[in-house]
Amino acid sequence: MQRDDHYWMGKAIAQARRAEAIGEVPIGAVIVKDGVIIARGHNLRESNQDPAAHAEMIAIRKAAKKLASWRLTGATLYVTLEPCTMCMGAVILSRLDRVVFGSYDPKGGAAGSLYDLSDDKRLNHSVVLTPGVRGEETSSMLSGFFAELRAKKKSVNKSSPTSENS
Repeated sequence: MQRDDHYWMGKAIAQARRAEAIGEVPIGAVIVKDGVIIARGHNLRESNQDPAAHAEMIAIRKAAKKLASWRLTGATLYVTLEPCTMCMGAVILSRLDRVVFGSYDPKGGAAGSLYDLSDDKRLNHSVVLTPGVRGEETSSMLSGFFAELRAKKKSVNKSSPTSENS
């Protein structure tokens, strides 16, 4: 069976759901080489209190460990949200061939939104981008997560006692 970008993005979405289940922003990633997932990752910034614990970073580190090489040539990263500058830096440094992502990130994206590091001629590696794969689904997942977060915050603020004498 030929597996396409839609299929592999489904695997990244499953990772995003794992993040969401533990209260993390639902972003997930998988790295595929030769038709096989070699690494998975999902956001763990809150759980690990680590600003670098992005889904992509976790997956890239796992893939390098699995292959016993920092060079991930021939591999594709599937991620539910456009990578940030840190993650695109790691993509370039790890020599990934391709990045497929779901939703654009207009506030932090470095693969076409704010910046596009994928084909910057000043860098020593370029990356092929395929944006928008299952984009409505990944965007909806993120919007729903943040809407729920805002609703929880609002209900906590309404139920907390206020003091008029302070």
